[in-house]
Amino acid sequence: MPEGINKLWERRKEEITYQDSATGFQACVYFASVFQAMSCGIHYLASVFMAVTPNFVCGIPGNVSSVLFYNSSKARLEDIWTMWTSTENYIVAQLENGEIWELNQCSKSKREVSFDLAYEYKGNKSIFSCSDGFLYDDTKWKSTVVTQWDLVCDREWLAKLIQPTFMLGVLVGAVIFGDIADRLGRQRVMWFTSAGQFVFGITVAFTFDYYSFVIVRFLLAMVSSGYLVVAFVYVTEFVGIKARTWASMHVHAFFALGIMVVALVGFLVRTWWVYQIFLSIATLPFVLCCWMLPETPLWLLSEKRYEDAQKVINMMARWNKVSTSCKVSELCSVQQDDPGTDRTSGNGASPTKKHNILDLFCNWYIARRTITIWLVWFTGSLGYYVFSLSSVNLGGNEYLNLFLIGAVELPCYIIACIGMDKLGRRNTLIPFLILSALICVLIMFIPQDFNVLIILANMAGKFSIGVAFGLIYLYTAELYPTIVRSLAVGSGSMMCRVGSVVAPFCVYLRSVWIFLPLLLVGIMALLSGILTLMLPETLGKPLTNTLEEATEMGRKKENCSGKTPPADSGAALEKIEMFGQETVSTEK
Repeated sequence: MPEGINKLWERRKEEITYQDSATGFQACVYFASVFQAMSCGIHYLASVFMAVTPNFVCGIPGNVSSVLFYNSSKARLEDIWTMWTSTENYIVAQLENGEIWELNQCSKSKREVSFDLAYEYKGNKSIFSCSDGFLYDDTKWKSTVVTQWDLVCDREWLAKLIQPTFMLGVLVGAVIFGDIADRLGRQRVMWFTSAGQFVFGITVAFTFDYYSFVIVRFLLAMVSSGYLVVAFVYVTEFVGIKARTWASMHVHAFFALGIMVVALVGFLVRTWWVYQIFLSIATLPFVLCCWMLPETPLWLLSEKRYEDAQKVINMMARWNKVSTSCKVSELCSVQQDDPGTDRTSGNGASPTKKHNILDLFCNWYIARRTITIWLVWFTGSLGYYVFSLSSVNLGGNEYLNLFLIGAVELPCYIIACIGMDKLGRRNTLIPFLILSALICVLIMFIPQDFNVLIILANMAGKFSIGVAFGLIYLYTAELYPTIVRSLAVGSGSMMCRVGSVVAPFCVYLRSVWIFLPLLLVGIMALLSGILTLMLPETLGKPLTNTLEEATEMGRKKENCSGKTPPADSGAALEKIEMFGQETVSTEK
């Protein structure tokens, strides 16, 4: 760091005094931003109940007079569903005209000779397709997208594609909006994506067929993912170093609250389109006020918009009751005197370079870092969803189960915060990745009749992978400089969504070997934990501003020497700007 800038930094720390306050500029901005992350959790998990497939059989052409299921005879078909235990079961129904039909899930047969209503029949039968539609069990859900458009039997694959196509939209949105946020700014993207969540969320409820439903949900996934990616970068660039860990992890906590909201609304509302409307309304409060959020000073400074950055810093100072505000002009004057400042352009300022995903592989250090980070993102998402999908074996009330799935994430984020602050980001990530691998192996040796122990082991696995999955957002943001930070988090989120798309198909491998999904997760977690050893530690270090600074942070010879890598004027500029943010951290 140039000596003049260092002295300016030290002088500002002595001159500026802070008032103790329960609130602050960054606190208001932070909670307004992370509130919307709850709606991301809502939309990500909404299909858990919206696309549920209830018990069903083929419909029949006529009015039913009597129904028989094994030895139980009922007058109404609705009374049979409580006894339905397997998809191989069938129902015998007698019509008012005397015809007797055997109703299976994907076919129906008419008994040629029918005298008595008996469950077993050895005579001739005529088999028909389900041309008269289907009869669904509506004791739990009055309507789902499956019952709305008959996504069963030969159309069952369409129902199974609902969540993967949503995650594909999340993947695309993470890359697109992460890049746009680096080019146009964080605030504009947050406003657009939050408004998009409300509009597309409501539109989903009024789609007229399956294909329009999937298309609108794909767009909803894009804006939801875009908001979540940019929100992480936004809050990371606004809060101080001391508060950065807890602030970033609390975004995950709001996401988990969204999952619990899905469980609550699903329990109260049993019609899918009404359910979707209620879930989307949670987005509305933020849409009404998100236009008031300011742009981050770091992005403004990286775009050389010094006057706009100064306005935001002054506003922060007024809200935080700071007597002396940082002057960007003083920093710029020091930066101009710095021999390392680029003066190649005629007017003394080089044109702003637009960055793309290739910058994440600009040299060996950054490329190795990117590959490792992408692998951790993929593994975290794969393990998270494999453990979550396995939790359906808990039994009991499915709404309570989903609520607990969201609730179990809250303590793991607290542990992650404590570990990141005490041990460091890397030193917390590695043990929990390896622990996840060990738990996957442990589950394979637990006898299948030890249900309670299996449940506890699965929850422990979700807990450990949740710690790794939670901290990777902040760790990624800290490993990359301002100019590509949103792009880095967005590309990592892209790999995360690849994992979430692969996870349901990974669970299908249970039919090959019941432990094969856990084996794959364990191998990926172990490999990720080993490769993470090569990443630099970022605890207590200021955010870098250029690729050169990020590269220097990763060089082995400087990390092993125990010396802090030299920072250029860009990092110093960020450090001075970030000092105004530490009001929030000192209030904790």
